[in-house]
Amino acid sequence: MSYLEKHFSTNDPHTVSLFDELSVWSSCFGKILLDNIPLRKGMRILDIGCGTGFPLFEIAQRLNGISKLTGIDTCQAAVERANWKKEQYGLYNVEIICGDAASLPFKEKEFDLIVSNLGINNFEKPQKVIGECYRVLKRPGRICLTTNTEGHFREFYSVYESVLKELGREDLLPVLKIQEQHRGTDETIRELLEDNRFSVVKIIRDRFHLRYVDGTAMLNNFLTIAGFLPGWRSVVPPEAESEVFDLIEKKLNEQAEWDDELKMTVPILYVEAVK
Repeated sequence: MSYLEKHFSTNDPHTVSLFDELSVWSSCFGKILLDNIPLRKGMRILDIGCGTGFPLFEIAQRLNGISKLTGIDTCQAAVERANWKKEQYGLYNVEIICGDAASLPFKEKEFDLIVSNLGINNFEKPQKVIGECYRVLKRPGRICLTTNTEGHFREFYSVYESVLKELGREDLLPVLKIQEQHRGTDETIRELLEDNRFSVVKIIRDRFHLRYVDGTAMLNNFLTIAGFLPGWRSVVPPEAESEVFDLIEKKLNEQAEWDDELKMTVPILYVEAVK
């Protein structure tokens, strides 16, 4: 009974770092993934875009030691962090590698299950990634994905659109629309899977809200700066950024004052498909 021999001290900074790793953003999508993926003994599982280890480690700890799990991510720093955490957890049936999911370094029919939490929006070549997933899955293996679809932060995009109109920059509205729609829809993600010979067997739609005291808080949030701001900034030329975003911030703050808070809608999509 090896679990009786394990000891995690809350006075150990390594243990504390394991507790304080998962973002609220990732957890909202990961919860739906964990509630729905198939689990059985002896599975061979691949997590694409595993980042620093969620939900890879959570899945590993819900299975027994004879299951084998692999995580792959393009970010070397994330892989190094995940490997450090793997050692802390003592999950020696988990392998984490740095690599491109568009060219998976695995044999055909090697995995029973492929998961990806929030990965699909970040794939540079989604068709190739899903094609590679089909290649390395056994039959009838499953692929389970979560993502945020079109409609994400719709309140922000509505304000952005009004600001461009107010400043006489209607020429930038098509660029804004492309940026807003790049996340795809239920239909486009289904088509992506079916174009690569998968059969979609389950779709779950949900949503949550991120709440802020005002627009200033939202725009200075780490998730906003790291995850969303680069795309928003790409809509306008550099010389217009300050004017546009100052007015966006002002309008968001006015909206927050009117509503006593600022809420951003985030749609969640879970898709499960079989080979």
